[in-house]
Amino acid sequence: MEMLKSYSLKSTSETVVLEVDFLCEEKDMSSFLLERRRAGILMPLFSLPGKYGIGSFSKEAREFVRFLKEAGQSYWQILPMGPTGYGDSPYQSFSTFAGNPYFIDLSTLVEEGLLLKEELSDISFSDSEERVDYGKLYKLRFPVLDKAVKRFLARLEAETESERKDKAEAEMEGKTELKPFAKTDAECFSFKAEKEAYLTFLSENVHWLPSYAAFMEKKMPYSADFHKVCQYFFIKQWKSLKDYANSEGIQIIGDIPIYVSLDSSDVLDHPALFQLKENGEPSAVAGCPPDAFAENGQLWGNPLYAWEKHEEEGYSWWISRMKHCFSLYDIVRVDHFRGFDEYFSIPYGDENAKRGHWEAGPGMKLFKAMEQALGKKEVIAEDLGYVTDSVKKLVSDSGFPGMKLLEFAFDSRESGDYRPNTWTKNTVCYTGTHDNQVLKDWFLEILPEDREMAAEYSGKSVEELLKMDYVDFFIKMTLDSVSNTAMIPMQDYLHKGKEARINTPSKLGNNWSYRFTKEDFSKSVAEKIRKMTEESGRLS
Repeated sequence: MEMLKSYSLKSTSETVVLEVDFLCEEKDMSSFLLERRRAGILMPLFSLPGKYGIGSFSKEAREFVRFLKEAGQSYWQILPMGPTGYGDSPYQSFSTFAGNPYFIDLSTLVEEGLLLKEELSDISFSDSEERVDYGKLYKLRFPVLDKAVKRFLARLEAETESERKDKAEAEMEGKTELKPFAKTDAECFSFKAEKEAYLTFLSENVHWLPSYAAFMEKKMPYSADFHKVCQYFFIKQWKSLKDYANSEGIQIIGDIPIYVSLDSSDVLDHPALFQLKENGEPSAVAGCPPDAFAENGQLWGNPLYAWEKHEEEGYSWWISRMKHCFSLYDIVRVDHFRGFDEYFSIPYGDENAKRGHWEAGPGMKLFKAMEQALGKKEVIAEDLGYVTDSVKKLVSDSGFPGMKLLEFAFDSRESGDYRPNTWTKNTVCYTGTHDNQVLKDWFLEILPEDREMAAEYSGKSVEELLKMDYVDFFIKMTLDSVSNTAMIPMQDYLHKGKEARINTPSKLGNNWSYRFTKEDFSKSVAEKIRKMTEESGRLS
């Protein structure tokens, strides 16, 4: 089994510590996390508070980890962390392996001497602390990161005492903007170690990083080296945050979409693995058929997998993808799990999903190959919506826990049975997910007959529910269920309204942008959550 590579340096005059961990393969757990009765909170990284326009791997992230611990939680579930494009959806990324540079903490770069405080003091990354302004981030964040990258690359060249002195003197004479340089032997020593760590990072990610960097260089006015260093910053900071979370008893649940974007380095690198024409256009794209929620279906537009080619290659690309995921997360939620049983194929160029049809997916062949290569891993199968008998069998055969949503339990348009009394232990239950309305407004906006259904199930009248704290009532119903794992969106615990909704499917604008404030994570809120968690027998 491959082990962590760690760099830790000390000087006799002062202590310089540089720790960069790269996890190639995680050990199997003798006791699987999802088999215990525990609870957690769903909250995207971008929703964290902070002063630079978007949630990041900052001190506020560590404060949230401490909040989770105080609240008696075991899990922090986040959304995909890949770099986003048009629409800002984390489920549409330029690479399934890369991380979003927006999440790099600028304050950490200041502490490391890669940025100067005054370079950030006059920049407003957003007009509101409760909203991410992606347009501003795109214009303002990358020039700042570029300064840090240039200083980082300059540091890597400071290998000798004479070179260090020359650069320091040049800085004093105002001949370069790249500052500060090494001023002590210990610092010079640490720069050499950073170079070794960076080169190790490059070699361990050679299967995707160079092509991703070249791909992004064509899309942005920044060099390939810029994109490589940003990924180094990302992984270094994220691993530090995850290690801290794990040390506090908090496990991270990551999330990956089943598909990748047509405009991605993944498709550019591996065209044979996708259903593409000779000109590079898809022959068919992904989506969902028409139903009670969308009369025209859902047209996602992602290229479909050429599953026969994946099978020929022993599913090596998927194995590599999942191996990477488990170097980042303790548990991985896979979106649209039913696509592994059957996937919906829509002719490329169609304006909606009406002409689509179902095709057979890889089924258990993929998961057997993954387990053989990686060992048994903890995966959550997102099996929501219309679920056929064959999908149910695939989830059962895989052994992965499926998902249950309270908001689906009282929806007359939903064909599945999501009432809590039907849930089983090997499931992960939610009040709602990133795609659902917040609990507070959900109950007010559902059809009158659905409110009556919820009231009847609860043994109360609609009027009684409206007069009481119905949000906590439904949270408690979810927590009290038999499901081993219960995940509650932070918005619901705080009784936020529709302004805090994470995403409205099939609608552009105002999605993926809501942020909390520091005041939201108060001691009283933590105590309330802890009490509810303890009463449901889920205290970590």
